[in-house]
Amino acid sequence: MSPFKGHTGLKRIFNATGYSLDGLQAAFTGEAAFRQLVLLNVVLIPFAFFFDVSPVERALMIAVCLLALIVELLNSAVEAAIDRISLELHPLSKNAKDMGSAAQLVSLVLIGSVWLTILIG
Repeated sequence: MSPFKGHTGLKRIFNATGYSLDGLQAAFTGEAAFRQLVLLNVVLIPFAFFFDVSPVERALMIAVCLLALIVELLNSAVEAAIDRISLELHPLSKNAKDMGSAAQLVSLVLIGSVWLTILIG
């Protein structure tokens, strides 16, 4: 058992919320890609309410936008961990960072394909 896992109940929820907010703030202030995705979400999510689509389609349009933010948070976390270990150029570090970037590319393609399928289909 980790010594950092000592709190339970409401104290744990309160602490976890604080850590999550710290993570969002760190991503927003330190990651240009995250800020760009936030801007994309600020534009796309309200637009989802202007189209004549079913509630499930609207939810899907919003969900894929939020998924891209989740992927970027995970990508940024991987990059930070790799950089913390070493700034030395290493093939495994490059692979890890490239795979995180590829995951983000797939999430952006998912946004485009879902939105186009719903709006054109």
